Amino acid sequence: MVGVMGIFDFDEFNEDWENSGDKSDKSGRFEEEVRKLKERLHNNSGSITNLEALEEIVNFYLDNEKFEEALHFIHILIKHIPYSADIWQRKGMALNNLFRYEEALEAYDQAMTLNPVDSDLLINRGITLDNMNRLQDAVECFDGALELDPANEEALFNKAVTYEKMERYEDALHILKYLVDGNPENKEAWYELGFCYDFLERLEESFAAYDKNIDLDPYNYNAWYNRGIILNRLGRYHKAIDSYDMAIAINEKFPAALYNKGNACANMGRLHEALKCYKEALRYDPNDAAAWHNMGNAHEELGQFREAIKCFTNAIKIDKNHYESYFGRGSCYDSLEQHTRALHDYNRALAINREYPELWFAKADAEYNMGKLWESICSYRMVTKLDPHNAEAWVDLGSTLFEYGSSEDALVALNTAIDLRGDLAEPYYIKGKILFSLRRYVDAMESFKYSFDRDGSKIKEFEEEFGANPMLKKLLQLIKK
Repeated sequence: MVGVMGIFDFDEFNEDWENSGDKSDKSGRFEEEVRKLKERLHNNSGSITNLEALEEIVNFYLDNEKFEEALHFIHILIKHIPYSADIWQRKGMALNNLFRYEEALEAYDQAMTLNPVDSDLLINRGITLDNMNRLQDAVECFDGALELDPANEEALFNKAVTYEKMERYEDALHILKYLVDGNPENKEAWYELGFCYDFLERLEESFAAYDKNIDLDPYNYNAWYNRGIILNRLGRYHKAIDSYDMAIAINEKFPAALYNKGNACANMGRLHEALKCYKEALRYDPNDAAAWHNMGNAHEELGQFREAIKCFTNAIKIDKNHYESYFGRGSCYDSLEQHTRALHDYNRALAINREYPELWFAKADAEYNMGKLWESICSYRMVTKLDPHNAEAWVDLGSTLFEYGSSEDALVALNTAIDLRGDLAEPYYIKGKILFSLRRYVDAMESFKYSFDRDGSKIKEFEEEFGANPMLKKLLQLIKK
């Protein structure tokens, strides 16, 4: 571009800057010169005389992610060269990075009126549309760029990323595999491949893709972190912890890695180490309800119920709808035999999520412990409705129905449990007691025998429970014989 009189000799300054020995000082010196220029422009004490230098300053700010500053100089450039598609495109880039997507789109559209066949412009416009969640429009932009340049790797890559957001993982996978086949050094494509394979439940391939990315970019802490997630899901907890440790070594302020390392430690039963990880994660993000919840779980498993209650309470303060923490806190109250408080928490959790059979099971147990037999029967029935293959729930329902006086209904529940889990001793044992109470002695003897066959300790339980009953004592002798 042609300039007139110079505000400062950019070429002379740039040569001095390039030749200076202290790299860390270069940015500061450049910034100082840019500040002086901006001040002169603001005070109107000079005139724009070197548009090429001004464009270099814009590029400097864009490269250093100082988008507000870049935008200031872009506006000055537009006043002087309003028909430059390139300047309008750079305005769109700055606005996009400032999350001002509508304005960015307007700038890109203005650029397209000036140069409708620029593949880079179409790609940048597509990226903004992707950020606006206008995903199909974004794909159309990337396709437009590919019509102009079918081998454009940036267009292909961004199209694949948009396909991921559209949950079209197979389509994204096809593009990404094409990219790495053509360029095995494409570290970004390997990273996204790991992401796609993960969502397609192809965990070994996801692990291999992240490994390839790490080979090319060993300081990518997100790749180390995602690799840890995959290893954790594969049950390789030791290696998962190693991956999280690498992510934390590269980026020590990484609460998600600390949190997931804690989960891996907990999965291995290393609960004290897990607690340390959760505490460290909460130091960086004290409002992480999931970390408070999992720390509560670790304390509960260690039998530290009061500490666990504090953690679950903190999770609930952060997220009033965290039903898992109401459930966890209720379980701790149950362990402390504070059944009223437990029941209150179970009801709070069920008000948020009624489709959670384990919650209904815990509620039923608490109601039973409080002597609320009918209420517990209703809750056990909810468990069997939501989880009809839960044999233990059918056993408890049958036992409680028998205690309530509904023997025939109890037998139906116990027979269902036996159909589901014929190896369990308990339903046969309770069934034997019911049949004896109904004076079906032969059937009772057979049921007790099945129970004793499955668990020999049931004989001792029988003797302790019915040793004083001469008829049952005789029944036991017949069974043994």
